[in-house]
Amino acid sequence: MEKQKKGYLNDDFLLFHLKDQKHQEFEFHYHDFKKIIIFLSGNVTYLIEGKTYHLNPWDVLLINNNELHKPIIDPSVPYERIIIWLNSDFLESHNGKDYDITTCFHLANRKSFNLVRLDAKLLDYLKMVINGLTESMNSNEFANSLLSNTFLIQLLIYLNRIVLEQKNINEHQALKYDKQIEEILRYINNNLSSDISIEKLSDVFYINRYHLMHKFKDETGYSIHNYVIQKRLIQSLEYINQGIPITKASELSGFNDYSSFLRSFKKFYNKTPREYFDQNY
Repeated sequence: MEKQKKGYLNDDFLLFHLKDQKHQEFEFHYHDFKKIIIFLSGNVTYLIEGKTYHLNPWDVLLINNNELHKPIIDPSVPYERIIIWLNSDFLESHNGKDYDITTCFHLANRKSFNLVRLDAKLLDYLKMVINGLTESMNSNEFANSLLSNTFLIQLLIYLNRIVLEQKNINEHQALKYDKQIEEILRYINNNLSSDISIEKLSDVFYINRYHLMHKFKDETGYSIHNYVIQKRLIQSLEYINQGIPITKASELSGFNDYSSFLRSFKKFYNKTPREYFDQNY
């Protein structure tokens, strides 16, 4: 199964308010920017890095750059959502000496928990800010772009306060995952430059290799091999974007030889690394 990078973001941020009712099947994909999803209505389950979230209206998902994810959508009912793409440079420009407005994303990643679910009292303010943001972005009035920026920063500050003060509703029934697979995913992402063969994982986690392969596929939707390769490719893209030569980036990302890196890169992205960067950067 191939995972794809979806969308390109050159603006500070983009907002999409979508409502549709159609049969849609998504592959696992990722972005090189952070994303906020506000689920409004429908029957949708979201898969993010091996965890399954069953969504309620006004649930918020915080999706980090390079996290593999996909929705599973029931086409029998309308699906409405607000999606916000966030440029990393824009976010960094609003950080201060004593605060980082991406903290909520870092915590979501560290805790492997992407869902923000609020009680009715806290939800009122969230709705007000989101409604203000969507209205300002659809307006042609004086300084509407500045007003949109203001509402977006308000939203981020509010989400950070909710997460930092642990005001989330702790509803375990919203989340389905396997604890062992969570530990394996964390191990893989922390050891991309090391040996991550199926035999190695089997030894580290004391699990039969065939059972591990089937369990990983059942819980995450993709094979161990494809997951490791995709994560290494994503890591290599980050290194190359930092100015590290392609050959060195492939080595740092865990590829044993450059030719295997090139084959994997072309298989997943349908172009060479140089062609990819000439087109996208």
